[in-house]
Amino acid sequence: MNYYLDVIKRYADFQGRARRQEYWMFLLWNIPIVIVLAILDFALGSYPVISWIYTLAVFLPSLGLTVRRLHDTGKSGWWYLISLIPFVGFVWIIILMATEGDAGPNAYGANPKQTGA
Repeated sequence: MNYYLDVIKRYADFQGRARRQEYWMFLLWNIPIVIVLAILDFALGSYPVISWIYTLAVFLPSLGLTVRRLHDTGKSGWWYLISLIPFVGFVWIIILMATEGDAGPNAYGANPKQTGA
C-alpha cells in the first residue's frame, strides 16, 4: 500500500526516476481499486460516474510515475506517446516498463535502487 500512497503523494512529479517495483506495485493496487469501483458503480446505478472520478484523480500521478519509470530506463517522458500507436505502442510501453533501469546515474538522476527511493 505504501507504493500506491507514495505515488499519490508525488501527485504531478515528473522529475527523477522510478523503480520497476514502484511502477508495478502501483498498478497492482490500482487495478483492484478500479474493479471494485466499477462494481460499486453498477450496484448504485451510477456507472461510470465514480469510476471516472477516480480515473481523473489518479491520471496525473500515474502519468508522472510512467514518465519517471521511462526516465529510469534513460528515455524521455515523451516516449509515452508511443503508446498511442495501436497495439504495437501498448506492447512497447509494457516492454519499457518491464525493462531494468540504468545501473548508475543517468541524465534524470541517481539510481533509485542505490539511493533507497
